[in-house]
Amino acid sequence: MPIKVQAELPARETLELENVFTMDENRAMHQDIRPIEVGILNLMPLKEDTELQILRELSNTPLQVDVTFVMVGSHESRNTSSSHLNQFYQTFREIKERKFDGFIITGAPVELLEYEEVDYWKEFQEICEWTKTNVTSTMHLCWGAQAALYYHYGIPKRRLAQKMFGLFWHKVRNRKIPLVRGFDDYFLAPHSRHTDVPKEEIEKIQELTILSESEEAGVFLVMDTTGKKIFVMGHPEYDRVTLHTEYMRDKEKGLAIQTPKNYYEADDCTIRPNLQWRAHANTLYTNWLNYYVYQATPYEYTAVPSKRASENY
Repeated sequence: MPIKVQAELPARETLELENVFTMDENRAMHQDIRPIEVGILNLMPLKEDTELQILRELSNTPLQVDVTFVMVGSHESRNTSSSHLNQFYQTFREIKERKFDGFIITGAPVELLEYEEVDYWKEFQEICEWTKTNVTSTMHLCWGAQAALYYHYGIPKRRLAQKMFGLFWHKVRNRKIPLVRGFDDYFLAPHSRHTDVPKEEIEKIQELTILSESEEAGVFLVMDTTGKKIFVMGHPEYDRVTLHTEYMRDKEKGLAIQTPKNYYEADDCTIRPNLQWRAHANTLYTNWLNYYVYQATPYEYTAVPSKRASENY
């Protein structure tokens, strides 16, 4: 089934070239089904790139997914045109009375700041609190995951001696949990971050379960006991060249950046990198939508259910 987006969204043309089925509002009105409503709080600076990456991941299920792009009102984006934001985004204030089946909170390039120093931290806290009552399940990515763990559980982050940058191998700890159903024992996933959340701090919280981790990159996937909160410490949504683009950008700026690990053949940045993580990324988003969003949401969405359909698996 398709993703419903606005007809003029630039990412739509790229998705259609990739044979991803999209539809606009007019066609969606004639579909006699209950679509899944997913909001995406996009905190990344290059918002159009992130839109495309996440829409790709949401496209691999038989469900119709209606997407709403959300931005914080307490921060002015400098890397995305105001016309794009005005046309395709709503502020949190504009959507806070709505209910969503699923909600995604992206990463953000503010990890070296203390949380309270981020200019939209107050609004971020309000959004985290709002998801408890207005969203069936929320997926948090990278900084969004670290910040939400801090807000919900008081778990601090720590600064790394060197940026965690590249592809890293992760082991699945409990494959009976539906979120990792279909995963291999070990899988690759991209990371690009200067901070992490200590494993021992997460394990102190009885409500949280670590589903996968890496010997080198640390904890990767965490969820609470209800499945209402999913935390992903890396960037499974990244496309083939995202790490390459970040690497070349930092090199051109003269920053001390190491070659992304396990990414280029022979660490040669002139060789097109292989795409080695897309299948597991697709499986992660598909499992989330199916087991923690779709099966747990009533047809008429009037209240967020406290129990998950997946608890019986």
